[in-house]
Amino acid sequence: MNNTQVTLHGKALKLAGELLRVGQKAPDFSVVDTDLKPVKLSDFAGKPLVISAVPSLDTEICDLQTRRFNQEAARLGDQVTILTISMDLPFAQKRWCGAAGVDRVKTLSDHRQASFGQAYGLLIEELRLLARAVILVDAKGVVRYVQVVPKIETEPDYNDVMQALKKII
Repeated sequence: MNNTQVTLHGKALKLAGELLRVGQKAPDFSVVDTDLKPVKLSDFAGKPLVISAVPSLDTEICDLQTRRFNQEAARLGDQVTILTISMDLPFAQKRWCGAAGVDRVKTLSDHRQASFGQAYGLLIEELRLLARAVILVDAKGVVRYVQVVPKIETEPDYNDVMQALKKII
């Protein structure tokens, strides 16, 4: 259990696992895509990566966050890969992306093993959801930025994320 706390509607929640530190090698994880195919961090080696963790795409702030990163992905083109990872079932992610018109962000599900949540210190065990966070990993697989949003019901600081991303592109 790490010491990072987040809140949801004022209730303190603890995160399981060790929170990432800037400068460390990004740990691998195993999740599935919307077609139930296994995906690992190593599948994205060689270019900068934005990992946007959200509790559930079917909530307002997660919806806003994922749509925002989809816009950024369209603007950035192939310079960067942007992932959204949640505990949502892959079928729900696929449905949501189709309804929302999100086609640039890759949505991935951690529902099977919570591999990403545990490896990145973002698993809220009592809810079996991920905390809201944004992680930047450079082309060599090194963590360059970590933002865990203290109040789950608020959006991340997008400007801060994009400033940090400019430094690793």
